[in-house]
Amino acid sequence: MMASRSTARKAQPTARTSSQPPAGQCPVHQSGFKEEDFPAPQADGKAPCGLIFYQIHHGAAEIRPAQAQRSWMDETPNRFAYRCLPLSIANATGWELLLPFGFRAFWNGGAQIEDIRLEAHDPKDAEVLGRMAGSHFGSGVITFHTGFIMRTSPGWGLWARGAPNDPRDGIAALDGLIETDWLPFPFTMNWKFTRPGMVEFHKGDVFCFVTPTPHHSLEAISPSVVPLDMNQPLRADYERWAQARESFNARLDAGDPEAIKQGWQRNYMHGRTLDGERVPIQHATKRKMKAPKGL
Repeated sequence: MMASRSTARKAQPTARTSSQPPAGQCPVHQSGFKEEDFPAPQADGKAPCGLIFYQIHHGAAEIRPAQAQRSWMDETPNRFAYRCLPLSIANATGWELLLPFGFRAFWNGGAQIEDIRLEAHDPKDAEVLGRMAGSHFGSGVITFHTGFIMRTSPGWGLWARGAPNDPRDGIAALDGLIETDWLPFPFTMNWKFTRPGMVEFHKGDVFCFVTPTPHHSLEAISPSVVPLDMNQPLRADYERWAQARESFNARLDAGDPEAIKQGWQRNYMHGRTLDGERVPIQHATKRKMKAPKGL
């Protein structure tokens, strides 16, 4: 996501050293990419996003469809966190890049590059650790190289971040939105220490999570803030929902056997109205992204 400083390894091209394509020449075609590699527009004229991971060298990170599970969600009483469907859907919306090794990272709180030190769990992984992760920006930032040039359809970019809803103690992933519909070099994934000390990444941990987005079209959205009274049908639905929720919680508190057996209201989970009717638009109860081909 961030262009490497001049001290970065020469094997990794950066935003500062890569040249732009000649004027008038499409950067997609200039890099040898063919439009037929991407899906064709659908009947409604909308083009789905194509996504290709060009592997630069052997030993690049493993890529897999995002997983909905989180260890902290598993550990909640009766796994109640999975009752929040938006959490699970967000967890699974994208692709995960996994570390092929484990390591410890130490930061003394200084701003210099040398103030961060990385140490592989297994000494045999020291060389690959040196190629894949390091301190290039200082200021408590660890930089990861994915080993791929990622390419999306025209108009689509990649939102790169840490795995959603998977917090780490002592370090946080930095989000980046990359124009991967033309970029001819790899971007980096960066994490920032939140305090001096030591953090650990284990083999198989997700260090980068990517989700395609048609980000340019988002600028056409014009939000509005209006009183709820301007939408009387919505207000009526909201008031019915509030009354039903208050009644259900009161029954739970009173030990009502039927409410206890039900456990929680499932209208949103099942995509149904308070009357039990299915909502008239597409509703997702789970998400399963496709696995990359050829990896």
